[in-house]
Amino acid sequence: MPELRTDRLLLRRWRESDLGPWAAMNADPEVREHLGAPLTRERSDASVAAMTAAFDARGFGWWALESRESGEFVGRAGLDVVDPGMPFTGVDVGWRLRRSAWGHGYATEAGLACLAFGFEALGLPEIIATTTAANLRSRAVMARIGMTRDPDGDHEDPGAPEGPLRGCVLYRISGPGPAGTIAP
Repeated sequence: MPELRTDRLLLRRWRESDLGPWAAMNADPEVREHLGAPLTRERSDASVAAMTAAFDARGFGWWALESRESGEFVGRAGLDVVDPGMPFTGVDVGWRLRRSAWGHGYATEAGLACLAFGFEALGLPEIIATTTAANLRSRAVMARIGMTRDPDGDHEDPGAPEGPLRGCVLYRISGPGPAGTIAP
């Protein structure tokens, strides 16, 4: 699993010591506001095992996020293959941070690092992102990292319960253009 470094973050392999803070994040109703019900410790631990196995199998996936200054676990970020059953295909960029890490620009920094890895190391032509329509924080990050909303891709998440978590929006970004810049 490759590691990525930004000015303030280390995107790295998951460690045993991440399981407790990850479980605490997944039990926090504010962190889970746009994701669904809080997870039990068992489901949270199982998600790390699944993320690690998927990363090892594909060569990309979800990294644990660590503050380079403090060494503290602050969340996850990465790239994932869109689940079957969604009305679109591709590779999705995403992030999830513990509440104490909100508002520091970490999601933007990690998102940009993930996009660079996807385009430069994986050679992806496009990367997408999706979230609930009401998740204004994540939508703002998507815009800050250069993604553009695709209203034609707005959809209902078939895995979400009936209600506000079902309606989702889709953002896209294309890989480097001929001049070496990322085109929206």
